[in-house]
Amino acid sequence: MAEAQPAKRVRTAILISGRGSNMAALIAAARDPAYPAEIVLVVSNRPDAPGLALALQAGVPAMAIDHRPFGGDRAAHEAAIDARLRQTDVEIVCLAGYLRLLTPFLVSAWRGRMLNIHPSLLPAFPGLDTHARALAAGVQLHGCTVHFVTLELDSGPILAQAAVPVLPGDTAEVLADRVLAQEHLIYPMALRNFAAGTAGAPASPVAALRNPAGP
Repeated sequence: MAEAQPAKRVRTAILISGRGSNMAALIAAARDPAYPAEIVLVVSNRPDAPGLALALQAGVPAMAIDHRPFGGDRAAHEAAIDARLRQTDVEIVCLAGYLRLLTPFLVSAWRGRMLNIHPSLLPAFPGLDTHARALAAGVQLHGCTVHFVTLELDSGPILAQAAVPVLPGDTAEVLADRVLAQEHLIYPMALRNFAAGTAGAPASPVAALRNPAGP
């Protein structure tokens, strides 16, 4: 009897700009041979991003495509990223703290195959400074969202969310740490669900809500 062939793993790239903590969570999850996505490339727009060293230490190819030599030509910079993704036969792109506003070029090129993690319970608080805004609004629940990237900022179909309580005395920094712990859990879960779909039948968003038992 012929040996069973290992299941195809979907080739996935991660775009970062900084420390890469969500990137590290995805790489750690993908170490499991049964995980349906394989992290094959990390790209940063900043050569000094600490996440590049973390990726290399984990055995993942990593490189910088510095945006500064491109001046204000965002599309040209994205074309260089897109070329590297395609040369590496990437099938899914995950944004993990990538701090560049994307142009329609890259969003359209990877439509339906680009995921992002956002630190709020979308559609609440799209954009920046989400934790301070949540505190200012007096909400009792905050959290994070994994969603598809679309042309409208932080408005793509939702793949997964996690809710955390807002506690008396919280600062933006304390709340951010509580949310980040959940980001590290739901991003690997969302990528796993999505990659499992792309490896077989056409993928469809899998919505999930994670409510941690405590703060």
